[in-house]
Parts: sequence; structure tokens; C-alpha cells
Amino acid sequence: MDKVLVWTARTEAREVQDRLPSYQRLLTDDEKQRAQRFAQRDDATRFIVGRALARTMLSRFADVSPEAWEFVIGEHGRPELARRPPGAPDLRFNLTHTTGMVACALTIGREVGVDIEHINRRLSYEVPERFFSPQEVADLRALPDADQPTVFFDYWTLKEAYIKARGLGLALPLRQFTFMRSDGHAPSIAFAPELHDDADSWQFAQFWPSADHRMAVAVRRTGADLPIDVEEIVPEVPA
Repeated sequence: MDKVLVWTARTEAREVQDRLPSYQRLLTDDEKQRAQRFAQRDDATRFIVGRALARTMLSRFADVSPEAWEFVIGEHGRPELARRPPGAPDLRFNLTHTTGMVACALTIGREVGVDIEHINRRLSYEVPERFFSPQEVADLRALPDADQPTVFFDYWTLKEAYIKARGLGLALPLRQFTFMRSDGHAPSIAFAPELHDDADSWQFAQFWPSADHRMAVAVRRTGADLPIDVEEIVPEVPA
């Protein structure tokens, strides 16, 4: 698969809601118990649909039934494959969810991260100053006030996608890397000297999977840039 495939699913869609019992059957016993511990029903739904989405997606590219995939949680909270099935390609995936939507990015042999956010989420004014690099803050605050909330999510989703692709979460200081945005061009990244990474080795892209959802994808380059295909689906229910 010479591309990055991103599937999104609307958790409030009737077809998705109707299939929740079937999606639950794809989960391991530990995951079922985790879903039951969520205090909010919407949080449990996003968890269940996300795990079903990842499993059905992985099964498109390996001769493994969706319920047979086993995940482990990395040190910094990222779900990963517990093991690669014999004969399966080096599948890499990353999950994200927000109000009303989950997404999963999948590719072969490359680090990949995805983040999605609902742009109507209420924010404190000082959040960029706490988490963005000085240049990002300056670029954001130079915009008209009406534009800043939406552009905030441009930066936020890019930063989240990058740290998720690295698998290090907030162990990577968010203020030590900077995204540059330019109309008509893909976003690019720059690193502070103390953060050891190669800016040229990263490909970034952003999408609007709905009018209310901003999404960013980060993928490690090992050659030419990959096409990134985004598709909204209803996860399949195995026969």
C-alpha cells in the first residue's frame, strides 16, 4: 500500500449507533471492561467505535479476522499492535477521536499520527501561550481575532499528530517545535536545537472531514511523499 489511508466515522450516525453491539463483540475482555468504566456514554461509544474501526481497517490488509487483532498500550498511551501476524505487512496505525467523530490512519512501514478536533470546543485564551512555540503564538496572535479560534486548531492538530506519530506523547515539549502554515502549501516543521529530529523527514497534511472537525496527519518520509486518502465510512460488521 503506497499511501496513507485515513478512515473517519461519525459516532452519532444512526448506522454506527445501530452497530454498537456488534462492534463491542470485536473488543477483548479487557477493552470491554475499559468501555464499561467510562462515566460518559459518548466516551464509551468513541472508544468502542475507534477500536472497531482500527480492527476492520487492519483486516483489509492482512488475512486476520477483526476480532483477532491484539493491541498493547505504549508507554505514552498509544495503542499499537501486540504482534505482527505471520505474512502480514508492517502495518502501522494511529487512532484519534473527538466529539462526534473517530479517525484511524494506516500505512505500511512508516511512523504515522493523526489527530482530529471539534472546532467548537471552548478554549481558554491563554492556551497557545502555554503550549505553542513563541513563533506559533506570534503568528496566531497576528491574525484577526475572528480567525484565531479556527487557526488554533490548525496548530493543535498538527502538533498532536506529530507527537502521536513519534509515540512519545507529551514527553515531547510542544514549545520546542514550530509549524509553518502557508496557503497553497503543505505545513512544515522546524525543531529547536535540543529536540533531535529531521524536519525534512516529515510529511504533514490537514483536512476538514466535516464542517466542524479539523484533522491533521503526520507521516515519516522514507522516500517520496505518499498520497493521503481520507474516507468516511461505517465500520463493517463481520459476518
